[in-house]
Formats: sequence, structure tokens, C-alpha cells
Amino acid sequence: MKATERIFHAVLFEVLAVSLSILGLAIFTNHDITALSGTMIVVATIAMIWNFIYNWIFDQFFTGEKTQRTLSLRIFHVVLFELGLLFVTVPVMAYLLNVGIWEAFAMDIGVTIFITIYAFTFNWVYDNVRAVLLKRMARDESVTA
Repeated sequence: MKATERIFHAVLFEVLAVSLSILGLAIFTNHDITALSGTMIVVATIAMIWNFIYNWIFDQFFTGEKTQRTLSLRIFHVVLFELGLLFVTVPVMAYLLNVGIWEAFAMDIGVTIFITIYAFTFNWVYDNVRAVLLKRMARDESVTA
């Protein structure tokens, strides 16, 4: 992927993730939706930057066609990503929501479990839709050439 597509991928991922995370936290906690929204926007901004950097580095080590990645590699990818993100976001959530580290950790773990499943699904769908679109564009170019 080129940089512009990586940015598109990260933004699309985060917009959906933030919206769904705010909804989940609003349902399962007593925090104000405004505070949750602000917190999740900050967390998403951190995650978006991490997503760009992490995936660029990951792709340097694991080359080849993304649609051919194994289930174990995809699980490894998501778990390593989320562990790195958790390290930074727990203290941020604790500070912004004015809660203790353990409460922030519990909330962040809930979001992380959701996001881990979401990330796996999102990236699998994205990679496969991208592959179909690229094949279609290549086919259309060969027809018009």
C-alpha cells in the first residue's frame, strides 16, 4: 500500500472503531458520553498514529500477498498491535476520565477485546475487498488498452 492508502485505511478503521467504542463504553459504564467521546477521540488519535507506524514496520518483516496471510499471522499481528497500544492508552484513559489505573485498565481491556475482534474482521474484509478491486481495475485496464 502507498502512504495515501495507508492513511485512508487508518482513518476508516478509526472512525468505525471510535463510534462503536463510545457506544459500548456508554452502555457498560456510568461515564458521561461527552467525556467518553473526548477520551476515545484522543485514544483513537494515538491508535491511528500507532496503526500507521506499526503496520508499516510489520509489512517490512512480513512481505507477500496480504490475502495469503495465515490465521496465526493475523492473530499475532492484532495481539502485538493491541499490546503496544494498551501500554500507552491506559494512563491516558485514567487521566482523561479521572479514574484509577485499574479502572482505566479494565475499561481499556474491554475496548481492547472488542477492537481486537473488530481489527481482525476489518483487516480481513479490507484486504479481500482491496484484492477484488485491484483485479477489477487491472481487468478494466486490459480491456481498454
